[in-house]
Amino acid sequence: MSVKRQRKRVQRRVTARRPQRVVAVAPSEPRRLRIGLPKGSLQEATLRLFRHAGYHISVSERSYFPTINDPELDPTLLRAQEMSRYVEQGALDCGLTGQDWIAENGSDVVRVADLIYAKQGFGKVRWVVAVPEASPIRSVRDLQGKRIATELVGVTKTFLAKQGIRASVEFSWGATEAKVGTGLVDAIVELTETGSSLRSNRLRIVETILQSTTQLIANRAAWLDPWKRKKMETLSLLLQGAIVAEEKVGLKLNAAKSHLNKILQLLPAMKQPTISTLTQPGWVAVETIIDESVVRDLIPKLKDAGAQGIIEYPLNKVVP
Repeated sequence: MSVKRQRKRVQRRVTARRPQRVVAVAPSEPRRLRIGLPKGSLQEATLRLFRHAGYHISVSERSYFPTINDPELDPTLLRAQEMSRYVEQGALDCGLTGQDWIAENGSDVVRVADLIYAKQGFGKVRWVVAVPEASPIRSVRDLQGKRIATELVGVTKTFLAKQGIRASVEFSWGATEAKVGTGLVDAIVELTETGSSLRSNRLRIVETILQSTTQLIANRAAWLDPWKRKKMETLSLLLQGAIVAEEKVGLKLNAAKSHLNKILQLLPAMKQPTISTLTQPGWVAVETIIDESVVRDLIPKLKDAGAQGIIEYPLNKVVP
């Protein structure tokens, strides 16, 4: 064997025995969706909705950056009035805010979902023109030349312009209901859900200028990102399922087959009740989802029809 070949063989053996360099690869950070959550009057209702959708959010008293049990979500608390501007500008990928504030800011955003919930319940809120009970103002026409206070200045001005009404509209920093009661202004445009606050302040509604619901909105560039869009669509699906479940309950019962037809006639189901055979001959189990509002009157009727072992249980999500 030549010297040259011997050297090559030795070199191969040394290389084989030499420990290999291990290059540490840092674990890749998960992608995160920057989402804005409304701070203020809508905050508690939003956190409750997210909890039913499967997202547990913890808010520190002095922090605007809550924690959430989803490493792919990066939440920030912001006032609903500002939300659409930050989403439009791309500081946030998506957020929850009212249709009213999207209109007020004139924001160009993607409407991902219409989430019909508010501070006190699951319905629309209204911006209304309100005046003292004894005011001579009876219609929008009577606002000609009057002074109006509101937080929703832009939308109010647009509404009045469409009606051909020229009035002075000023921004209200708060305590809007008190201003009309003390004569500082002639009327106010204020947000109401039930009207109870207006009535307690002896105010009368003249006209509704806008109805609003909570919207899940997205930045247009973020919506074009496949991963972010899929994450937002998943979030939308679960939140809407949680809203549907809020006013429904599950109902289970056992019954003899001889009573089944009578029981089924009483059950208002989303589609059809689920019926399964029990181990006891001649008996079945029935399960369905119904509106919570009818359960109180329905259970006694089911019992009279032969139902046994009736169980009512709450729901977190109902996804059609």
